[in-house]
Amino acid sequence: MQRPSLSALAAPLAVGLVADAVRLRLGIDRVAGATVVDAGIAHPGGLEAGRRIAELCMGGLGRVTLQADAQVERWPFLVAVHSTDPVLACLGSQYAGWSLSHQDDAGSFFALGSGPGRAMARKETLFDELGYGDTGDHAVLVLESGTVPPAPLVERIAGDCGVAPERLTLVLTPTESLAGTVQIVARCLEVAMHKVHALGFPLDRVVDGIGSAPLPPPGKGFVAAMGRTNDAILFGGTVQLFVAGPEEAAADLAHRLPSTGSRDYGRPFAEVFAAVNKDFYAIDPLLFAPARVVVTALDTGRSFHGGHLAPAMLDRSFGG
Repeated sequence: MQRPSLSALAAPLAVGLVADAVRLRLGIDRVAGATVVDAGIAHPGGLEAGRRIAELCMGGLGRVTLQADAQVERWPFLVAVHSTDPVLACLGSQYAGWSLSHQDDAGSFFALGSGPGRAMARKETLFDELGYGDTGDHAVLVLESGTVPPAPLVERIAGDCGVAPERLTLVLTPTESLAGTVQIVARCLEVAMHKVHALGFPLDRVVDGIGSAPLPPPGKGFVAAMGRTNDAILFGGTVQLFVAGPEEAAADLAHRLPSTGSRDYGRPFAEVFAAVNKDFYAIDPLLFAPARVVVTALDTGRSFHGGHLAPAMLDRSFGG
């Protein structure tokens, strides 16, 4: 089966983001020839910028909307996302799997890269599992960063993607910003897909997917912001997956997929993070999942439910 080019689909989205920079309150700069989009460092960005960046991050294979919702009384708006190809959009593009770092006399920089440029660089073994690689004349990455990457790193990223620096776009979305908040919460489906992969469920059986999570107020400081965006998914996220194969496998996935099954479930993420001395890798990886899931077995039409929403935990996390 022919698979789409994430680079080709994402290129016009990146061009449109830059063209609408003034309206979206974005900053545009050049580093080593590459285009750098500031969505919350020196320029404020906003909700619409975050929505569009989230769609860009999915490589043009996802649709992100902001909606009103009455399920969680105190937090009445949510970020909703669906994809025509959740495996490729979420794992092949949106997942923040490329570790980017640089250190010299001027200091150090670290960020995780997400977006369609990952499939061009193929620095992760995940792409061998997906059996996917991409080429193109324009690479795009989204970095959850509050600082601008140094020129040597930008040049290296371009080289790894196989493009000239002038054909590279880097979008910077600090966790504390409005745009960063939206684009992180828009990962509710991606978080589910990552856990589907971790649980060993065959990815080729995932036919379609849709998800949503409440829009939290941005946190003050990185840890608070990271906590709120994670909690939006862990305690307020809902995902429905449509899968092929035996319904027994669908039922088992619905049982194991929600965050409620993790040993670290039950406290706001910032508290969990502090309890492990801010060692992200000491947290149970099975915690990272939506609060509630529906898995529909397409072969039989039956749906299976797992997990539950926790509005009180959202109130505790969101702080008001």
